[in-house]
Amino acid sequence: MDRDTIAASFPAVRHAEAPVEWTVSDGLVPYPDAVAAMEARAAAIAAGMAPEQVWLLEHPPLYTAGTSARDADLISPDRFPVFRTGRGGEFTYHGPGQRVVYLMLDLNKRGPDLRRYVTSLEAWIMATLASFNVTGERREDRIGVWVRRPEKAPLPDGQPAEDKVAAIGIRVRRWVTLHGISLNVDPDLEHYSGIVPCGVAGYGVTSLADLGIPVSMPEVDAALKEEFSRLFDAVAPAPPRA
Repeated sequence: MDRDTIAASFPAVRHAEAPVEWTVSDGLVPYPDAVAAMEARAAAIAAGMAPEQVWLLEHPPLYTAGTSARDADLISPDRFPVFRTGRGGEFTYHGPGQRVVYLMLDLNKRGPDLRRYVTSLEAWIMATLASFNVTGERREDRIGVWVRRPEKAPLPDGQPAEDKVAAIGIRVRRWVTLHGISLNVDPDLEHYSGIVPCGVAGYGVTSLADLGIPVSMPEVDAALKEEFSRLFDAVAPAPPRA
């Protein structure tokens, strides 16, 4: 599915009045610091004191547990720091080489529809992947974005193998969004072995590098920004360096 087809097939989250502020952080941002900054910004947006923000960053290696996380899915509890977080979903991994994108968007102005918002996040990831000639797909029973791996052995039920390339986990407070998405560019995929990613057993995890797409983080950021503008109908200024 190409980018234009993706844009036409998924409901977009309409734009707010003011441009979205884009921020890119250098280095590895500690998870507690990111959550504190994100929550402060979301509160300011809800109060009408700050514009919406898309924040691109990387974390040091860590696991996070969403509101549906099961303790049994944390296979190696002492391997990396584990953070209990208010986002939806189960366990996931964050670490270097993964582009984490936190979105603080005002759904009061864009439309208070969580299903549409999540679907638009999936479409955004799929369109970004399409810009690198990677076909990402959504699944009704599994959140996130998946790629088919016909070169791998089929699943136990005989279905073709597929791997997860991007995760989605959100929270909404006063109809302002928090948390967001993570796209695997070139992380250490072995680090996922310490959890059952997103509570879905039997499936693998991949990255652009693992798929044979050697792209830089700035190239991924540029694609994310372009496709955000197409799907969310928001024109953003050039991202400042944090």
